Amino acid sequence: MVITPAAGRVGNFIGLPSFAEGHSPVKPARRYPAAMATTKLSPSTYERLQAELEDLRTRGRVEIARQIEAARALGDLSENGDYHAAKDAQGKMEARIRQLEAMLADAEVVASGGPAEEVAEGVTVRLRYAGDDEVERYFVGSIEERDSGSQVISPASPLGQALMGKRAGETVAYDAPSGKLEVEIVSVGD
Repeated sequence: MVITPAAGRVGNFIGLPSFAEGHSPVKPARRYPAAMATTKLSPSTYERLQAELEDLRTRGRVEIARQIEAARALGDLSENGDYHAAKDAQGKMEARIRQLEAMLADAEVVASGGPAEEVAEGVTVRLRYAGDDEVERYFVGSIEERDSGSQVISPASPLGQALMGKRAGETVAYDAPSGKLEVEIVSVGD
């Protein structure tokens, strides 16, 4: 059935029944995914992110507004590099604010459980790739939990999924963009 204004029906898309026929309206597309994955954070990281969010909402917004105001005072905005740089910085800051708000709204604060025997979120692992003698240190969890000495593996990544629940001494294989890779778990929780 094609819905046209000439037919006297009001529909939201061609081919869909009108609301008057008793059908529910089509919901608009969401700006963000409906079910964002819960981010597990340590209490210290949660507090650090809360402080960053508060700082961006207050001091950060005031500082950017001052930069924009100062750039506007320079005159013609169409050729004003300072103005465009300040507006770009404002956009990046607002994006970070939205990211932090969404993450903290769905965050699960978890305490570290001491030494771990199995790979789980919040644990540091040392891995050796097949054919390589070098041992690399990784943190399994949110990028927000990163520390200076570790790279981060997302638990949702192919490697993260392959590692979950495994113990030191085990070897796991996972599909990488370059093909199947094997990794030996040298140690867990150090």
